[in-house]
Amino acid sequence: MTTRRHLLAGAAALSLTPVSALAAVKPVKRKAILDTMKTATRFMTDKVAFNGGYVWAYSADMKQRWGEMEAYATMIWIQPPGTATMGHVFLDAYHATGDEAYYQAATPVADGLIAAQHPSGGWHYFHDFGGAESRKRWYDTIGKNAWRLEEFQYDWGNATFDDAGTSESMQFLLRLYVEKKDERFRPALDKALNFVLESQYPIGGWPQRYPANPVSLHGHDDYTGDITFNDDVAGENIRFLIMYQQTIGDPRIADAIVRAMSVYLVTQQGQPQPGWGLQHTLDLKPAGARTYEPQALATHTTFANVRQLMDFYRLTGETKYLARIPEALDWLDSVRLPDADGKINRHPTFIELGTNKGLFVHRRGSNIVNGAYYYDYDPTFTLGHYSSFRMLDVAKLRAEYQKLKATPPEVASQDSPLKVKAPLPKYFVAAMNAGSDLNAPDKVRGVADLVKGLNKQGYWPTPLKAVSHPYSGDGSATPAPSDFRTTRVGDETDTSPFVTDKPAIGISTSAYIDNMAKLIAALDGAK
Repeated sequence: MTTRRHLLAGAAALSLTPVSALAAVKPVKRKAILDTMKTATRFMTDKVAFNGGYVWAYSADMKQRWGEMEAYATMIWIQPPGTATMGHVFLDAYHATGDEAYYQAATPVADGLIAAQHPSGGWHYFHDFGGAESRKRWYDTIGKNAWRLEEFQYDWGNATFDDAGTSESMQFLLRLYVEKKDERFRPALDKALNFVLESQYPIGGWPQRYPANPVSLHGHDDYTGDITFNDDVAGENIRFLIMYQQTIGDPRIADAIVRAMSVYLVTQQGQPQPGWGLQHTLDLKPAGARTYEPQALATHTTFANVRQLMDFYRLTGETKYLARIPEALDWLDSVRLPDADGKINRHPTFIELGTNKGLFVHRRGSNIVNGAYYYDYDPTFTLGHYSSFRMLDVAKLRAEYQKLKATPPEVASQDSPLKVKAPLPKYFVAAMNAGSDLNAPDKVRGVADLVKGLNKQGYWPTPLKAVSHPYSGDGSATPAPSDFRTTRVGDETDTSPFVTDKPAIGISTSAYIDNMAKLIAALDGAK
């Protein structure tokens, strides 16, 4: 998952889609929008929710369900767009309508997240209310055989910052607590704050997982304790700390934020490769992660970190955060792939340390037992599930930097939440990245279409593009005859999700979230 939003965009500056773009030709009456929102929400809370939580997708008969992978009926998914995202939508709808029913829809979400909270204070990708035996059975079957989803192949037994599950959960709990100061949510919220503060390294970054439980997978060293930038781990934690300081306050937070921002400075590599990796070791060197994430510099991470440094200048007015941005931008330009028309800003995802050559990731075999990932300099037949290429508009980012550099520090930071006390924004969900959900809507639907498209049961029928092979036993040591080099999934024993060309119609949490955001946006212009 890429960075979901700017640090300072927060939810305050997340621009809702213009009503004119959603309402098509004929305006939709406010009552019709409100009725649609209420009906769709009632279906999700009354028919879909389990112990206050949600997964990503459900078959129409509710007999099958998926998060990033196939899920048991006793599971809820924490990883976005999951349970906490739904809580954010309910609060957004509450702010847009004033209807108490939406606040009441949000409180069971909090109860589910509190029940799922790890003793350390963070969250895992999912929670299984079926208990330890059910969770072990899932890991020994479905999780173990997901060839490409190595993070699910073993149960670390701790909490994770990966894929924003922990950050979104604690941000939602904070929003909910601040709404009415209901003290029953405060212990879990403060437990989450302690988790963020205790897991932070003295130098300022965070590991991917905490508490530490090093595990070697596929002969590789454990990477979950490295300083992690991938999936915006540091940025999301900084966001939460700022939100907490804005609303409640804690004397420990100011120093934690400064150290968190400083880690971006000390991990930027020196010339001639002034970029960043997905992760860095505690001695600040780029590190590898999953077997298809080699020890290398990452162009998309470098691009994202430059944007973060610009946000840090807007937060603090301190020019040190801008000082080495030109080096990073020049380096990105230097490793850009040649293009025939000169219009495509295409970069290799990974750049080899020391040579500046692009590294391209491949695989052989057909499942986790007989298959393996490897990388070389050949840009052909690369992975279908993890791109070896990134589209990065460095020129646009450079122009933004030049404009910001010319802005006096006191002007750039005049609205900083570190300097100006302000309430939390009303809306959080609009324009947020849908994460890893392959069922996320891929077309814009007008408000009239959304109102008419809700079926009699109360949900928007959605083609479930993401499917997976059910567990049928561990993979064979002999590769299947087909070519799986560029596919999302391997043979029929691979439980990883893939995109089908014959999707069944079902219920999508992403579709509900996306459609509700559009309807909320349309309310301002509806009569």
